[in-house]
Amino acid sequence: MQLEQIKASLSHDAPNNDWSPLVQAMWWDAKGDWQRAHEIAQEIESADGSWVHAYLHRKEGDPGNAGYWYRRAQRTMPNGSLQEEWDAIVSELMAN
Repeated sequence: MQLEQIKASLSHDAPNNDWSPLVQAMWWDAKGDWQRAHEIAQEIESADGSWVHAYLHRKEGDPGNAGYWYRRAQRTMPNGSLQEEWDAIVSELMAN
């Protein structure tokens, strides 16, 4: 499923169960449920899980904690917008 299709699905009540947990976490974030997204991300111990976790703490406004998770993800904290990063994360997760 492409990025635009995921964005279009935000009108639904729940994400597609066929999506990976991290894509579901990003979906919940886009729906405004940061807590639910965070609960999913913190349970996934992988570089991608750390990236989603980092993004969520960046969005929360906690750059120190975000920096820790970006380092675990082996990524640099971006300077772009949160929406640009959301798009990049979801696109990469869907490509994997």
